[in-house]
Amino acid sequence: MSTELAWFKSSYSASEGGDCVEVAASASQVHVRDSKGQDGPVLDLAPASWAALTGWLAR
Repeated sequence: MSTELAWFKSSYSASEGGDCVEVAASASQVHVRDSKGQDGPVLDLAPASWAALTGWLAR
């Protein structure tokens, strides 16, 4: 899956690595993974769930 998606890292992420997540959107889901373990598990969320999560985190 990870090779067919366009993954994006936060602009807040430093170039030295660290704790970062990457996000990719498909037609029906938002995919989230650990940038340090790109071959690891991926969290798949419905767009409404992603919007609720990011809204909560922004508060």
